[in-house]
Amino acid sequence: MTDTKRGITAEDLYQICYPSEPQLSPDGTKAVFVETKMDELRQYQSHIYLYSLEDNSKTALTSGPFRDSFPRWSPDGSKLCFVSNRSGKAQLWHLDVNETEFKQITNGPNGISSPVWSPDGRSIAFAAFLRTGQTLTEGTEELTEEATPKSITVDKMKYKSDDSGFVYEKNKQVAVVNIETGSVTQLTEGTYDHAVGSWSPDGKWLAITANRSVNPDIQHEIDIYLVPVEGGEWKKITNSDGTYAMPTFSKDGKKLAFIGSVADQHLYATMKKIWVAELDAGTVQCLTADWDVHVGDATIGDVRSPGHPNPGAVWTTDGQGMYVIASEKGSSGIYLVHLDGSVTKVVGGERNVYGFTFDNEKNSLVMAVSDSLTPGDLFHVDLNTETEKRLTDVNGELFQEIRLSTPEEIWYEGAEGWNIQGWILKPVGFQEGNTYPAILQIHGGPHSMYGHTFFHEFQLLAAQGYVVVYTNPRGSYGYGERFVQACCGDYGGNDYKDLMHAVDYVCQFDYVDETRLGVAGGSYGGFMTNWIIGQGNRFKAAVTDRSICNWISFYGVSDIGYYFSAEEIQANPFENPEKMWHHSPLRLVANMETPLLIMHGERDYRCPIEQAEQLYMTLRHRGKAPVSFIRFPGANHEMSRSGDPEQRVLRLQYTVDWFNQYV
Repeated sequence: MTDTKRGITAEDLYQICYPSEPQLSPDGTKAVFVETKMDELRQYQSHIYLYSLEDNSKTALTSGPFRDSFPRWSPDGSKLCFVSNRSGKAQLWHLDVNETEFKQITNGPNGISSPVWSPDGRSIAFAAFLRTGQTLTEGTEELTEEATPKSITVDKMKYKSDDSGFVYEKNKQVAVVNIETGSVTQLTEGTYDHAVGSWSPDGKWLAITANRSVNPDIQHEIDIYLVPVEGGEWKKITNSDGTYAMPTFSKDGKKLAFIGSVADQHLYATMKKIWVAELDAGTVQCLTADWDVHVGDATIGDVRSPGHPNPGAVWTTDGQGMYVIASEKGSSGIYLVHLDGSVTKVVGGERNVYGFTFDNEKNSLVMAVSDSLTPGDLFHVDLNTETEKRLTDVNGELFQEIRLSTPEEIWYEGAEGWNIQGWILKPVGFQEGNTYPAILQIHGGPHSMYGHTFFHEFQLLAAQGYVVVYTNPRGSYGYGERFVQACCGDYGGNDYKDLMHAVDYVCQFDYVDETRLGVAGGSYGGFMTNWIIGQGNRFKAAVTDRSICNWISFYGVSDIGYYFSAEEIQANPFENPEKMWHHSPLRLVANMETPLLIMHGERDYRCPIEQAEQLYMTLRHRGKAPVSFIRFPGANHEMSRSGDPEQRVLRLQYTVDWFNQYV
């Protein structure tokens, strides 16, 4: 029988969709979720769907050319709130489940985020950016050319953000809106950023997080606070000794769980733990101090935007434990953390759980899951019977005509004898006896994790006839805290050797043509790509995305540069510039002879485009090997995952064309 399936294309990205943010109704019979896809105009749409667990039906609750997200059930299950840009800025909307009319609840000038219902269902807490003197009832800002300021005074170091743009005059505040009257009460103020956590069961307190230190530019601690909704004195739960987030009350209101880590020299390269505060006793305890696993989903993919709402620690009804997502060895699953510190794996497997919602009464959950061949779908798990049922197949029709390559897991010996995990994708249509070129892919972070999740770019390269190799060198999450911190101060050292050992390992296979190798990566992966081609000419071609080439200038231009450099390079320009220069690929330009494609977003504030400009200009001025520079106007650091759809497809096409030309 003839196989009529084809390999995946760059343009297939326009048709891939994924579900996220599942939320079970209070009675456990229904779930709402968000489905994101691109429309015929190649623009994103996110719509809210209702899934009945009783008759397995799926109904669209919202539609149109809008981005709807963050659906949340009212406590009695009769209503939903959600965030939508259907009136312009992202505002809070209200929907009666039995009706079809929407009601806009907020009209904040800069939009709102993160709604949380009060226990009595009368109010909703949310967060919103506000300029000094702005209120949440004055209507949205119109950003016209006439309204653009002629000058901007910058008086703080954290004045821009790759996520939120320029925030030099804005801070995130927490407020509560009455859904019947629309009246808004702002609970926080000042030049601090605040985030919503959860309501106490009696509705009197709101748990929030904030950095309210004397100098937030330098002091990065984030604390947990209890704020009285009716006014009064705040209660500070943590002691400004770490970064804590997502506080959730136990069912009896006597405990507060949250996720975080104690601050030391590592702000990024520290495993997130589960903490519990006994509110009456005033004590705080780390439950997972001895569990060397990162709490949270650290898995990198390229079809879902990062930053999905994390459910945090979800309490059991009896208050004796919490369900959380955690990441280890290329997988993320659901774990039950008991109050005695013991941990039980609830949902495992070689896959990426990126969201879930729990039904305490039925002891069941609905989760959002991706694996190596599935961008994302929803599954129902009955923990009583340990049975699992797939609820959606959102890409089934598309993938019926596409042949994908199934990754093969590898473990190999890296630098210093360390065991390193990775994967090999063979070319689509692979035939024994043939040889194929290979591409080494390097993830960003560096504190993230490749794993058992769908990666469109990798499948595209496999469809083009390449062997794709991707690994988790030291610095990656998933293998313990010593492993994740091992690259700090040693960028281009043993992490580089881990990657080169991966190349050595795969080149033993007779189907890999070791004379035709390529290398690619973004962010830290872009840094490492630059570093690799500065070491020699092993690779025929390289593609570097949103990369870093000069740590000295990065310090002053990145939105995180001045403190990221201190942790990751363990140097700064005024005390030890020699070390910063030592780790800078720009220093190695004289050795670079590999054809290099440089791609960068012009609105990237994480790794600003001046990094690409320096590398390109220096290579061209020295008359080195072929180099090309592609700029993406308006694109930020997340362009390859959540950027303009047409720019994402162009980037993939440029990548394939470069490797096809030179490898």
